[in-house]
Amino acid sequence: MKNEFAYSCGSQSHLDRRTLLKMAGLSGLSWLTPLATGLARADEADQRSTAKSLIVLWLEGAPSQLETFDPHPGSEIAAGSKARQTNISGIKLGDGLEQVSEVMDSISLVRAVTSKEGDHERAVYNIKTGYRPDPTLIHPAIGSVICHELPDEHGKIVDIPRHISILPNNMAGRGGYLGDQFDAFKVFDPLQPIPDVRARVQDQRQSTRIENLKFADEQFLRRRRSNRKISDSLKHSNLGAALSMMSSEQLEAFDVSNVSRAERLQFGDTPFGRGCLAAIRLVEKGVRCVEVTLGGWDTHVNNHELQAGRINILDPALAALIRELKNRDMLDSTMVVCGGEFGRTPWVNPVGGRDHWPHGFSIAMAGGGVKGGRVVGETSPDPKRDSKKPLENLADPHGVEDIHATIFSAMGIDFEKELDTPIGRPMKVCQGEAIRELLD
Repeated sequence: MKNEFAYSCGSQSHLDRRTLLKMAGLSGLSWLTPLATGLARADEADQRSTAKSLIVLWLEGAPSQLETFDPHPGSEIAAGSKARQTNISGIKLGDGLEQVSEVMDSISLVRAVTSKEGDHERAVYNIKTGYRPDPTLIHPAIGSVICHELPDEHGKIVDIPRHISILPNNMAGRGGYLGDQFDAFKVFDPLQPIPDVRARVQDQRQSTRIENLKFADEQFLRRRRSNRKISDSLKHSNLGAALSMMSSEQLEAFDVSNVSRAERLQFGDTPFGRGCLAAIRLVEKGVRCVEVTLGGWDTHVNNHELQAGRINILDPALAALIRELKNRDMLDSTMVVCGGEFGRTPWVNPVGGRDHWPHGFSIAMAGGGVKGGRVVGETSPDPKRDSKKPLENLADPHGVEDIHATIFSAMGIDFEKELDTPIGRPMKVCQGEAIRELLD
């Protein structure tokens, strides 16, 4: 019993549900019985998980929920925005989401997501990591956690990075305290070649350079073995992985230039649409998390016009992504999450824009165990503009950390587990609770 407890409190993990269950069984501690039973149910839910990979459609700048996933046509807050009926009775989407409306039976919406961050940079950090910014620590992005917690699939060798950001801005997912080796690998328009993956010299000269680099690293490390930071940096330099990637046939998954134009047109044949197509190809190779960015949603002026322009790009790409994952029998094993860092105000400002609104916005989720055609949460069609308590206008609200917990739960990751930071500080994988209405 002493050894069990000591192990659970070691450098890699802390007292979690599985250790607690084992302790209860070995020690006969009656006070653990009700808790252990509840945790056993959580473990059973984890075992039912089907998701293996995550595709995030990152709508940078914050889309308006009223023009996308939570329209209130005819109300004052709609300000003239219209809606369209989807293929699920009672669920409407913004008028421009014509193709997405046709696959609504595969998509569910969380319509009362809340954040405590109303600044872009802080809110992006919050929704990508599940934590608010902390000056003492950099938290890992959700894709980094997934790659840390889930090894490569059995029998599948992945030579390319397992965490990828397509069309990234300067806030792509970072490994944080898990280490830089879990940072997202950044690429741009999949119609263009990946930079810096081909040697610029002859093979013999390249081999000589690699041997010289290894020798220099060994000599440098020999003189500084006591410096853990330097030692770890060299240990995780990923030189071997980089060389394997440079010669891997899996690189072709990034390149959609050999895909027929007809297939690309289904996604809209925009950089974002091509990114969605590449995401499918990458997941097929065993990549765990792909983030595809569509910017331009920050509409403080001319909201309706600018949102419509972004929706025209999003609509075919998201719909084709869902259809193609279905066609390839990949939707059950691939979760798709679509949203931005917060929403936009339920009123229009004097220059026709909508401002920042973290008090009730929408996230779309599909695949990977998420039941389609559902809506969780509700926002009021008539919240007062000067309300000092905007959360009172929500039914069944969920913080951004609950989105993380739902994803982790669907992927069989114990989100209550504690990991150690480099200084030994225990941090939970996630502070939220899974939204069971989406998974059961």
